[in-house]
Amino acid sequence: MSFFPGNDPQPGDFTAVDSIETLIIPRTSDIGGLEVRRALPTAKRRLVGPFIFFDRMGPAILRPTDALDVRPHPHIGLSTVTYLFDGNIRHRDSLGTEMVIRPGDVNLMTAGRGIVHSERSPEELRTQPLPISGLQTWLALPDHLEEIDPTFANTAAGELPVLREAGMEARVVMGTFHGAQSLVKQHAETLYVDIRLQPGAHIQIKADAAEERAIYTLDGPVEISGERFPADRLLAFRAGDEIVISAPQGAHFMLFGGATMPSKRYVWWNFVSSSKERIEQAKEEWRSGRFDIVPGDEEEFIPLPEN
Repeated sequence: MSFFPGNDPQPGDFTAVDSIETLIIPRTSDIGGLEVRRALPTAKRRLVGPFIFFDRMGPAILRPTDALDVRPHPHIGLSTVTYLFDGNIRHRDSLGTEMVIRPGDVNLMTAGRGIVHSERSPEELRTQPLPISGLQTWLALPDHLEEIDPTFANTAAGELPVLREAGMEARVVMGTFHGAQSLVKQHAETLYVDIRLQPGAHIQIKADAAEERAIYTLDGPVEISGERFPADRLLAFRAGDEIVISAPQGAHFMLFGGATMPSKRYVWWNFVSSSKERIEQAKEEWRSGRFDIVPGDEEEFIPLPEN
């Protein structure tokens, strides 16, 4: 998640599987008992389709004194996608939105020309230990949509299509997979699927599932072309190859990707843009207080980083 400090992830060791274009071992930070693993961006792989940022948070049990308290902070030029496996997070933003996201829901916040939001453990749950496990990803916006008006949308878990067959369960979070289409709005061609395999099961990832495809292993190991990969690995696949993923002991992973972005994206702090000048403008706007405030969370904010 953008508000957690940490080093860049690292490319992984050499692998003999030709279909794997990039293997990334995420860097881990421990923030008040919450482990966060950042897999994108990295020097060798900036994007997978529109995905320009990929954080895994938890799983963890937070003490009430270590509850999640991410103060208001700004974004431009991207959509954030929050997807939980366990726990609850209260989202507030400068549009006036207040929403508690629950496991299996999809929070899609499109920053466009600019938005401010906070993410906190719900106040009413802080008298007890707080489980937290999930993913936060960023989607870069297409060039002509980078400055659209900000929006927020929540899609409940029950509204997402689920495929079940032969020891496989796939929940289609965004895009279309094996004929099932998610209702979540997309600004660029995007694929995002939550896949669980029972022991001994396998799944085929077709070459045309998306132009760029990768998986992030949440609980493994997974096996591809006879080679095993443990949990917390990002595996980006070569374009045009059919991939078969099996799970000798059972596995849980996210499949993600989409169309190649047509132009370069720059990332600085919470800002994404095709223009370095636009990022400099956003810095000055936050520094000088020209972003909107978050109703119900006006007292605090995260200052602009020094460097």
